[in-house]
Amino acid sequence: QVQLVESGGGLVQPGGSLRLSCAASGSIFSMYHMDWYRQAPGKQREWVAGITTDLSRAYADSVKGRFTISRDNANNVMYLQMNSLKPEETAVYYCKAVRTGRRTDYWGQGTQVTVSS
Repeated sequence: QVQLVESGGGLVQPGGSLRLSCAASGSIFSMYHMDWYRQAPGKQREWVAGITTDLSRAYADSVKGRFTISRDNANNVMYLQMNSLKPEETAVYYCKAVRTGRRTDYWGQGTQVTVSS
């Protein structure tokens, strides 16, 4: 079973950048497909980006060209580099892990991102 801890959130001005981290422990990180989600106040949680065990990446249309997902299997960390942030992207950002061939999702506790002037 993997444990996930997000960090790197904070307050940023519109057009600014942040890099989120998701640190994993308790299992073999390289065996997990990883995703970033976000949930804005009063809205459903939405998928933002994903990276597979073989480093294939995918993005929601709303963040393509501005966000970059990556992972460092040697250090058990996943990242989300977010550029050109918009106020409507204010949300709690969560990372999720699912082991190859399994169905159980593991979630972190989330990190708050606030985009405001």
